Amino acid sequence: MAKSQIYCPFRRKYVAATPEEYVRQTFLRALVEQYGYPQSLIGVEVPIAVGAGVEKRCDAVVYTKNLQPLMLLEFKAEHVALTTEVLDQAAVYNTTVHAPYLILANGKQTVVAHINEQRQITFLDYIPAWNQLLP
Repeated sequence: MAKSQIYCPFRRKYVAATPEEYVRQTFLRALVEQYGYPQSLIGVEVPIAVGAGVEKRCDAVVYTKNLQPLMLLEFKAEHVALTTEVLDQAAVYNTTVHAPYLILANGKQTVVAHINEQRQITFLDYIPAWNQLLP
């Protein structure tokens, strides 16, 4: 029997319907529909190089209109806690991406962090809307 699949409008194809994928699709749909993010500026499963010859994939990256990374998103299944290890994973990815915002989400909890030019992290208690981030 074939595994169940879910359509990903960002990748324009069907993908395995894993618990993490449901969290990703639900969260990204909310970014577009509730927070005003342009769907065309959201990349999913973005390949990045971390270290010499090591390639990983970011769960999602939101770009500015000039295609600069704005937000790196890391998704986990609902049963996976958003621990410091998850934040560290996103931070390692962000050493390559250089996005000023990190978001971790598991469907029950969302962690939003802003990283300023001095590399200081501030945690936010809200998800910024698209029009709050860009002039």
